[in-house]
Amino acid sequence: MSARSLPVILYHYDASPFATKVKNMLLAKRIPHKRVNVTMIMPRPALSEQLGITYRKIPVLAIGNDVYCDTSLIATALERRFPASEGYGTLFPPRKGSDKADTGVAMAVMMYWMDRVMFPLAANSLPYHKYDAEFLKDRHQWMGAPIDAKALAAKQPQRTSALASHMTLLEQQLADDRDWLLDTTTPGLADIAAHFVCNWVRIFRSTREVFDPKVFPKSMAWIARVSEALDKLQKDGAAPFDPISGEEAAKLVCSSPEQPNLLRFDQTEANRFQLQLGEPASVAPTDSGRVPTVGKLLGLTTEEAVIETEGKAGRVHCHFPRLNFSVKTAQTAAKL
Repeated sequence: MSARSLPVILYHYDASPFATKVKNMLLAKRIPHKRVNVTMIMPRPALSEQLGITYRKIPVLAIGNDVYCDTSLIATALERRFPASEGYGTLFPPRKGSDKADTGVAMAVMMYWMDRVMFPLAANSLPYHKYDAEFLKDRHQWMGAPIDAKALAAKQPQRTSALASHMTLLEQQLADDRDWLLDTTTPGLADIAAHFVCNWVRIFRSTREVFDPKVFPKSMAWIARVSEALDKLQKDGAAPFDPISGEEAAKLVCSSPEQPNLLRFDQTEANRFQLQLGEPASVAPTDSGRVPTVGKLLGLTTEEAVIETEGKAGRVHCHFPRLNFSVKTAQTAAKL
């Protein structure tokens, strides 16, 4: 079944930078969708109670009965299920003068430069001394360690310096006057992924000195170009959305037909982890927010793990990326 006929639902909260990244992906792809506004801190019953998904990071995106966790997998799912050949935009435009796209490079820029190097520098530069105890407790659980606002503030000069070094790399990439990071015909995933961090952290009082047009003229002009392109898509209504409740979303997701053609099972991969198709499995991030989601194993490849979860509203197919996630038998996970 074409994804065009299925509901697309984004679980988000407004202050989430990663949710902003996916909203910009939806704009670039020109995909109408619905949005469920969840709380900034746990619990999130719209996911855990209604769908049986205990994964604690945001955003999460549902396409019909398939629920995708982590922005890396959301990106590839959107591109695959809403192809440019059907009139949608693309996250992986070709290089100028070519029909070839640097898909793997774009994913690596997002996953291993922006998400896991630049973003932590930005997040640790937040003014944690201004946040209330409830928020700090939630982020303590998310990070797996207490947040020491004074210690973080004391190390701000080192983080500011590191951000400046990364901006130097960005400036070097843009030195030949290309419009977009990978010299593509239009802005792509690499631009969206880098923009969401840079455009967020550049307004922090503790880091704004880094983002000086006199020091990084190419980079600051690039940030402005990406912002302008996204603003135009927004004004043109490229990805209209309707807000709905968690209960409404759960009914739409659980009443959507299953898509078994999306499932693949690599027995070689399963043997490496002593996993069996149809048996309980536990999937969790390996960096932060290490709360496992448990369900029946439906699919496993080098790209994703798929489990069936069940909540009050019914059953769903929950997809996780393999990179930066662990997959275990539920019995093994229970012993750890």
